[in-house]
Amino acid sequence: MKKFLFADLDDTLFQTLEKCAVRDALEPAAYYSNGSICSYTTPAQRAFFSFVSEGMTVIPTTARSLDAFSRVHLGFSSYAVLNFGGIILQPDGGIERDWQGRMHGLMLAALPGLQELSAHIDDWCARTGYGGRARLVEDAGTPFFIVVKDPDKVALNLERVEREVVLPWIAGEGKAYCVHRNGNNLAVLPRTLDKADAVAWITERLRREHGEIVTFGMGDSRSDARFMADCDYAIIPRRTQLAKLTVETL
Repeated sequence: MKKFLFADLDDTLFQTLEKCAVRDALEPAAYYSNGSICSYTTPAQRAFFSFVSEGMTVIPTTARSLDAFSRVHLGFSSYAVLNFGGIILQPDGGIERDWQGRMHGLMLAALPGLQELSAHIDDWCARTGYGGRARLVEDAGTPFFIVVKDPDKVALNLERVEREVVLPWIAGEGKAYCVHRNGNNLAVLPRTLDKADAVAWITERLRREHGEIVTFGMGDSRSDARFMADCDYAIIPRRTQLAKLTVETL
């Protein structure tokens, strides 16, 4: 029976230098657009990736865009889920066009709400003097979600943006949207954009091709929980948001 691991990337298979608890024997795993190193793997992460690669197929399941994913140097050979499920890449690296067409229509329908919330966030930033701003993330001609980052990389500063602007809007006219805050990222997504939907689509295709399969889901964040719950087994790295919400609380 074939085995497939749907794995988030950032803070799961690698992380930035600041998040490396031990800095011995680190190796580069992802790069910024200017060529400088963005993220590193630890020896344990490399051992884990080697272990799972020998017995199963690893399918990246990430919020990264096409460009950001192209700068990940781990080596994958199957499908990939990008932009929180907005884009699926075929094993040959091409965009899955049927999925892209479906998501393009759903995302265009959700765009006015994202634009409305972006204006609310930017107005709030101007009034309060906060240095962040809302940025609409688009890829392959499709708008997907908005993200706010703290300019000083103080993640707790984003809690105020979430509490004073985003959550009241979602409770009112924005019920068709959800928020994910993890580290220095505050992302607001249409509820029609979900990694779990893309994982379900790929899983069904894999079952048609291979018959019964075993699926594993791995991730660090709340935004990974749903697709992980749909897999046969779930893997959670320690000292992550998802670990703190689950196994570390027991």
